[in-house]
Amino acid sequence: MKLYGMGQSRSFRALWALEESGLDYEYINTTLRTNSSESNSAKHPSYLELNVQGKVPTLVDADLVLTESFAILNYIARNAPDSGLLPKISTPAYARLDELTYFILAELEQPLWSKGKHMFALPEEVRIPAMFDTAKFEFDKAVRTLDHLLPETDSKYAIGNSFCIADLLLAHTFNWAIRFEFNVPDKYIALRDQHYQRPAAQRAMAVAE
Repeated sequence: MKLYGMGQSRSFRALWALEESGLDYEYINTTLRTNSSESNSAKHPSYLELNVQGKVPTLVDADLVLTESFAILNYIARNAPDSGLLPKISTPAYARLDELTYFILAELEQPLWSKGKHMFALPEEVRIPAMFDTAKFEFDKAVRTLDHLLPETDSKYAIGNSFCIADLLLAHTFNWAIRFEFNVPDKYIALRDQHYQRPAAQRAMAVAE
């Protein structure tokens, strides 16, 4: 398996999952917003053949190429069933897992990327700094909803009693929110801190640096 990624972008989710999985992989550092003539640029023609958007992550496994981070997480988890990334739980609990992960991707993450696009990703002439207040409103609303989606238990994990892809997504998303200077409640900062202390997360950070 080859993973193309950069730093703490969405590709870090996949890198962390690979470290949790125990699968063999090669990490290829890929730079964004750089000259297309540079061999490791996401705009290089050879990379665009893999990922037409010129983004990260991209996972290549033999003839399979995946470019959506959550699809990559699921693929890694299914190839490492003993890792616990996809927990052994009941069908109703899996429905809760699906609901939570889709909510993270569609609602909790969305205002973060909206801010990021208008901070640096979009061409300057189409950025709208005034939308930062809208992003803050949407993020605060999503956090209040998350309070109701997460179970009220003594477990430190989102689903059941062990770490899984939902915990990884939550930790990475709140890390993103903190870096982008959103107002993150203390309990979710603590959640990020707890999961980022996992040995696999620490190894992934060392690889991504």
